Amino acid sequence: MRLALAEARAAAQCGEVPIGAVVVAGGRTLARAHNLTETLGDVTAHAEMQALTSAASALGGKYLDRCTLYVTVEPCPMCAAALRWAQLGTLVYGASDPKRGYTVVSDKLLHPKTVVVSGVSEPECSALMTDFFAALRNAGR
Repeated sequence: MRLALAEARAAAQCGEVPIGAVVVAGGRTLARAHNLTETLGDVTAHAEMQALTSAASALGGKYLDRCTLYVTVEPCPMCAAALRWAQLGTLVYGASDPKRGYTVVSDKLLHPKTVVVSGVSEPECSALMTDFFAALRNAGR
């Protein structure tokens, strides 16, 4: 989660919503990513999607059943569906997202074999989001 938090901070530095994601397998980091929706002008350029693509490329295959994704915030429904298609082995996330997280739609969006661990480094993950949006409001955006 430490690497995902570093990615989230990097996202905030470039004006992106501070969400970071890291994919690991067998003790090896396959991918690190953060949100790029503003930079790329692409609503699908979420940290999880960027990390999934990079990890699949690193593995030479689309299935991530032996991988763990660490992400600072609960994935949205779009990302959860992509994680399902990738058959992700384990999802570890920090802060829950009661308004836009996948569990708002259904906790069944993920692959049935995906193991979920939530609340990891939650205070730090939540603070990044809270501070980012408070700064935007204070700047009048």
